[in-house]
Amino acid sequence: MGGASLVLGPLLLLTGMLLRLRFDFFFPAQLSAYGHHPDLMTAAYSFVSAGWVLLWPGVGLLAARIGERFRELALWGGALTVLGLFARAFHAGVDHLAFQLVAVQGAASATRTVSETYDAFHIFSTLNAAIMGGWLLLAIGAYRSRVLGPLRAAALALASAMPLGVLKGTAPLSVAAAAGLCVALVPLGVAALCNGRTPRAATVAGRLLLLVAVGIAMFLFGQAG
Repeated sequence: MGGASLVLGPLLLLTGMLLRLRFDFFFPAQLSAYGHHPDLMTAAYSFVSAGWVLLWPGVGLLAARIGERFRELALWGGALTVLGLFARAFHAGVDHLAFQLVAVQGAASATRTVSETYDAFHIFSTLNAAIMGGWLLLAIGAYRSRVLGPLRAAALALASAMPLGVLKGTAPLSVAAAAGLCVALVPLGVAALCNGRTPRAATVAGRLLLLVAVGIAMFLFGQAG
């Protein structure tokens, strides 16, 4: 799970960032873009939110590797980063609701509603520092423990610069941060997949079939409300 997470999470994140790159970063343009290109924006935001959520097992694996030599850095870096992923998931939920307002009320009305409620308090705003600081601690720990070399550790630290908040589009810094995660984590994930114990072909096929069946069942259950 950790290896697959380190491969899929950053790639999905970068894909979603690139899909919405042509639209202005701030929320009025993001809502307007959804009004004109709902399928494209749904895909972009879905890739981004899935990428963030799928990163949690990989963060756990990276923290475990760091913890072999630096337990405190692993503990705090891993914990803060996962808390930051929770906050990102909350932001994704607000994004989804805002886009549904566009579909029902139109972009102008949705923009007015979002503008009037944008500064409303929510408990996850207390995790903004965790969103940024967790990746920095992981990068420092990965470098000091020699899990990552200096260049890839610096690339991982770029994730701390990823813009945060509700209805944030893609800025050049977003692409750099997502690309940094790919550079830092994808090779680590590939190595984890290759170096792990290789299961039998029948086991792999069985797991894939189970994954497909469970995925379809969960999708249908979710659509049923």
